[in-house]
Amino acid sequence: MSDLASVFSATGALAQVVPGFRARTGQLEMAEAIKKVINNQQVIVAEAGTGTGKTFAYLVPALLSGGKVIISTGTKTLQDQLFGRDIPVVRDAMLVPVTVALLKGRANYVCHHHLERAKNDGRLPTRDDVMHLARIESFARISITGDRADCAEVPENAGVWPLVTSTRDNCLGSQCEHYDKCFVMKARKQALESDVVVVNHHLFFADVMLREESVAELLPACNTVIFDEAHQLPETASLFFGQSVSTTQLLDLARDARIEGATVAKDFAALPAAANVMEKAARDLRLAFEDSGARMPAALLRKRKEMTEALEVATERLTELAETLHLQAARSEGLQKCFERADELRAQLAGWREDKDASLVRWVEVFHQSVQFNATPLSIAEIFRKQVEAQAKAWVFTSATLSVNGDFSHYVKELGIEAAQTASWASPFDFEKQGLLYVPQGLPEPNTPDYTAAVVDAVLPAVGASRGRAFLLFTSLRAMREAQALLAEAFSSRGWDYPLLVQGEGSRSELLERFRALGNAVLIGSQSFWEGVDVRGEALSLVMIDKLPFAPPDDPVLAARIEKINAEGRNAFMEHQLPRAVISLKQGAGRLIRDEADRGVLMICDPRLISKSYGKRIWRSLPPMTRTRDVADVVAFFAQEPVPALA
Repeated sequence: MSDLASVFSATGALAQVVPGFRARTGQLEMAEAIKKVINNQQVIVAEAGTGTGKTFAYLVPALLSGGKVIISTGTKTLQDQLFGRDIPVVRDAMLVPVTVALLKGRANYVCHHHLERAKNDGRLPTRDDVMHLARIESFARISITGDRADCAEVPENAGVWPLVTSTRDNCLGSQCEHYDKCFVMKARKQALESDVVVVNHHLFFADVMLREESVAELLPACNTVIFDEAHQLPETASLFFGQSVSTTQLLDLARDARIEGATVAKDFAALPAAANVMEKAARDLRLAFEDSGARMPAALLRKRKEMTEALEVATERLTELAETLHLQAARSEGLQKCFERADELRAQLAGWREDKDASLVRWVEVFHQSVQFNATPLSIAEIFRKQVEAQAKAWVFTSATLSVNGDFSHYVKELGIEAAQTASWASPFDFEKQGLLYVPQGLPEPNTPDYTAAVVDAVLPAVGASRGRAFLLFTSLRAMREAQALLAEAFSSRGWDYPLLVQGEGSRSELLERFRALGNAVLIGSQSFWEGVDVRGEALSLVMIDKLPFAPPDDPVLAARIEKINAEGRNAFMEHQLPRAVISLKQGAGRLIRDEADRGVLMICDPRLISKSYGKRIWRSLPPMTRTRDVADVVAFFAQEPVPALA
């Protein structure tokens, strides 16, 4: 028996410390494959179905390798789970004396300089912010890490947080008077000294970009990089390998310039005046764009005079502020930083307007309180390939959803890692017995106005049969809100008392906690609940998905990529749009069966799953559940289980 075989056996080291541990062939095979990749400094794309135990499958060989390991995740939740639970369990089971560090982005740590500045400034927007600031000040005095996640008394979305944390733009670095006790520096120092560093994808790529610019890197050199939730990488990499400027950055600059000027340049009235004028121009720029949530190509701006003029004025006012700051920059490190930021933002905005790089897609995204000007690479393959090939190390990409019916070509092409090994381990669950895939009959085409109403009508019998206990997932916020109103009315008319929880009525973690505790709730959500959500047991027995999750073809980046692929004589729908939709759908479907005792119905309403030629390719990529188009089978499926006891 190999070393790993004994570790993963029914009586091995993991079985001794993990309650309910079971030996799984797929888990051992995956661990063996990753061990080989680490030893030979190779690249592997490893898909592991739900229940395979992929976390332990990569942690055991990684911790036994003796080299430095960086593990990058898609969410803070998994990051905290790895650091707080999974790695300690494996380390204790294996008796390996590895040191572990958790490293998050700057915005997660209280900054002593900005905390002191916010306190001295004394101009906080609300009474709650004053109370929150006092609590953060007390927290910063006693905390070892300064991680805002540990400051439970202050809500995650409190408006005061941006005032007491730093960004790459406004950090004073070694010139800061609090540098010796800086929480960010402490976290980085610990990361440099540790054997295993747990980060998230955003921080990983932020570090890559710093290295590209020859700036001191955040993350230490390592022997192995492991990406968990690796299906998110193409999107995250596109974000970081591109460029963006937002009105929020302009407003933050104006605020920082005013505060810094009031501290060290009170005699120079031109500075707050220039900051105020630029702030107004930034706010006017946001107001020139109407709908929040809109994403538009840059070319559209040329047809909208008010938008073009507002952008021009904001750029001019930013240039004037940069010139004013330059006159006073020598008076403090803070003013010098503000000048550098203003100059860099001015250059970025000017570059965005000039549009000289054909490899970038220029587009605009409008948020509720800001507008962002983006330049996104048409392809990240070459950039990412260079990162993988730059240094000799092992690279592991793993997720439950990386292939389309076992074909990894879309994923490896998108990241430029076509030479990587690929492997897939199916879930050990008995999906044929545990799950039912239900596609209702008679629904209209998804692009018709009455589609969401028809979806609600179709799902009601299933919700009744499942006695609540459902996730109803929608591909757009608009459809979600329409469904919410229709469902509330339908529940009332039927006398159903199933609690209706809706995305946006609280944080995701709060909603999930309530959903689990209630035991018979119906949760209506959109993209936030498609992945990274784990509800085991009877509380979740029905997952409904309204449409196949194709990205809207008028999305500026997607439209440009489609045009490029088709211009090269290839089929953008089959090569790009369909694989992305399948991977996203697999994520949504994966919410249903989370362990070997779970039972449930996956309901996909989109008639294209049956009517289109590509439909077979999609459902063959889903877990191999029993399939039906008859709601009577759904009723019968739920009739076979005991009625859940509510607490």
